[in-house]
Amino acid sequence: MNIQRHIETACLDQLKSSRKVLLIYGPRQVGKTTLVKQLGKLSGWKVKYLSADLLDNELLLMQRDIQTISELTEGYQLLIIDEAQRVQDIGLALKVLYDELPHLKVIATGSSSFEMANRAAEPLTGRKTVFHLLPFSLSEIIAGKNKFELDQQLEELLRFGMYPEIFMASANQKCNFLGEICDSYLYMDVLQLTNVKYTAKIRDLLRLLAFQVGQLVSVNELSQTLSINRETVERYIDLLEKAFVIFRLPSYNRNLRKEVAKMDKIYFYDIGIRNYLIDNLKPLHLRIDAGSLWENFVIAERRKQLLYNRKMVHSYFWRTYTGAEIDYVEEGEDGLMGFEIKMTKDNVKPPKLWQEEYHGGFQLINRKNYLDLLLEGML
Repeated sequence: MNIQRHIETACLDQLKSSRKVLLIYGPRQVGKTTLVKQLGKLSGWKVKYLSADLLDNELLLMQRDIQTISELTEGYQLLIIDEAQRVQDIGLALKVLYDELPHLKVIATGSSSFEMANRAAEPLTGRKTVFHLLPFSLSEIIAGKNKFELDQQLEELLRFGMYPEIFMASANQKCNFLGEICDSYLYMDVLQLTNVKYTAKIRDLLRLLAFQVGQLVSVNELSQTLSINRETVERYIDLLEKAFVIFRLPSYNRNLRKEVAKMDKIYFYDIGIRNYLIDNLKPLHLRIDAGSLWENFVIAERRKQLLYNRKMVHSYFWRTYTGAEIDYVEEGEDGLMGFEIKMTKDNVKPPKLWQEEYHGGFQLINRKNYLDLLLEGML
């Protein structure tokens, strides 16, 4: 099954219209290698592919010997460097390629944005264009299906998520493949590329966060439960976010005394990862967390949509100390919009304080209309 990634066309257009180095960031196992090889084919150019997973290639790029690289790429129009975050001072290596070999187009992928971005940002100022690749989105998997058929597949997506290998696997393979990603790849970048002292605590932290999807997250409580200091917990959360495992949703407030302002909510980019961490891949009718699953799914898919459309929108949740809340809030060029995310409810009224203080829009997102929001502008 060949599923076209949403950023493919934009990457190809950028590659053909600009000399800038094309950087593609994203977690492991989401199809970055497949994508860049496809871009190479579509470009029509002669392509040189280097994987920095191979020590010889890593050392070659680290040395930044322009004569050797020039000889290596002679006759080629496009150089692809996969897993480029492995190369020390990769930004300087890419800068040399850009400055010294103007005829050569370059694509580099990185599974650890926090590592690669730090190494590439300053040397490549004005010389790079960045794209992100995440697990499949609804807009990608709907190809060849109508909305009814996609909706029929919803429960499977809510259980196993949308990592490419898992999405395309048979029913009896999905659980094993999901376990392999969680056990072999999920923590790899954080553990290998940073000085993490308590590796087991990373796994314990993610499990705690998986149980708290849709709830306010107290770093102090996490610190006490894990028996590590608050600063370490915050650092681990930051690393996991930069490695595209989780993302934070801050609270929206205008400094009203009634509003909760100091705690975030934390969601998973892939709901299958979340389910595996809590050891619960049961069908929805056997679960008590279907509401949390639905909330995480909708917000994560909306996040992908905004990212791929490069739409400048700030995302929040909203809650007051008296219990009034809105699951998801967006503030952008079109103003302020609140979304209540309930799988089965057909009618929800906006909180009175929301109407009185903000005068923003309000919409219920349920099984009947979720595709209108999550496929908006994507097809």
